[in-house]
Amino acid sequence: MDGPVAIVLAAGEGRRMQSDLPKVLHEVRGRPLVDYVLDAARAAGACRLLVVVGYQASLVQQKLGFQNDVEFAVQAEQLGTGHAVMTCRESLAEHEGPVLILNGDMPLVRAQSLAKLLAVQQEQKAACVVGTARTEANRGLGRIVRDGEGDFERIVEEADATPEEAAIEEINTGCFAFEGQKLWHALDQLTPNNRQGQFYLTDCAAILRESGHEVVASCTFEIVEAMGVNTPDQLASVEEALSGP
Repeated sequence: MDGPVAIVLAAGEGRRMQSDLPKVLHEVRGRPLVDYVLDAARAAGACRLLVVVGYQASLVQQKLGFQNDVEFAVQAEQLGTGHAVMTCRESLAEHEGPVLILNGDMPLVRAQSLAKLLAVQQEQKAACVVGTARTEANRGLGRIVRDGEGDFERIVEEADATPEEAAIEEINTGCFAFEGQKLWHALDQLTPNNRQGQFYLTDCAAILRESGHEVVASCTFEIVEAMGVNTPDQLASVEEALSGP
């Protein structure tokens, strides 16, 4: 079996950052946000790193191009997270091992958590492991719905959640570990049946479960690791967290 690879989603513009700079290139402690994610993926055992670029792709490639283990896939039109992963298919068509999928704007994600996510995927021979965390401050985050036996059922976004689902404290961090070939199987079935007309990676988990494959929600992350950067205030919070006490 092939070693783990990591797909890092870094195509977004980040309009709320109030800057023309691609979101993942904003710096904390003198380094781009995406650098921290790449470091965590390496330390977790990823043997290949694919960065999906889109907005100002050439600038992101220029900034990261000196890292010899980084490859690029181009998402010319931003049609959702699932669509972003689809752009890596040609590069990974023959890959038979695990695939980590991470967001490039989560610099607090830890290698230990990613390694545990990969371990769960291997130990349970899961088609997909959804990395989760628990928090009372769950506003705006996708909730993890489990069935009566405590097994993963689906991810529900806040806008679609019932009052009972909105109260769920276990949330989707946006970190996933897939079995490579099953990932492409799920992506083939994605449809843009949502208000935004986009292909959502989160739908892959439910598709695989409905197809009879093992899908696991694993609470392997601290909520701070899921802190993405979408605004200058969030960038300042991440800077503070990385600086430590």
